[in-house]
Amino acid sequence: MNLKPNVLVVCGRNKRRSRTAEYVFKNDNRFNIRSVGLSPKSERQLREKDLAWAELIFVMENRQKNRIRRTYRNLDLPRIETLHIEDKYEYLNEELISLLTERINSTLNTFFNI
Repeated sequence: MNLKPNVLVVCGRNKRRSRTAEYVFKNDNRFNIRSVGLSPKSERQLREKDLAWAELIFVMENRQKNRIRRTYRNLDLPRIETLHIEDKYEYLNEELISLLTERINSTLNTFFNI
C-alpha cells in the first residue's frame, strides 16, 4: 500500500509552471509528484493513466480544470485544485517557485493534512 499520496500538476505545455512544480517537490517525502501538459505539443501530455494514478490534481488556471473535466467526463476524476498562476513565468523563476510552494503546501495541508 502506498502511504504517500500521488499529486499530478498540469499546465498548458509542461514547459514552465508544472515542470517547475515537479522540480521543486520531486524530493519531498510527503507525496509523489508528476507533471504533464494539456497540449499535444507537450513532451509529457496528460493521459488517462495519469488521472488514474493521481489522488489530487493541481492546474494553473480554471480553463485547464474545465478542459480536463470536459475531455475526461467519462472518468471518475480525482479532486482538481486551481493554483491561479498565470502563464507569465519562465522555468524555475523565483516568484513562480514561491507561488507554487505556498499554494501547493497550503492545499496539501488541507487535503491530506501533511
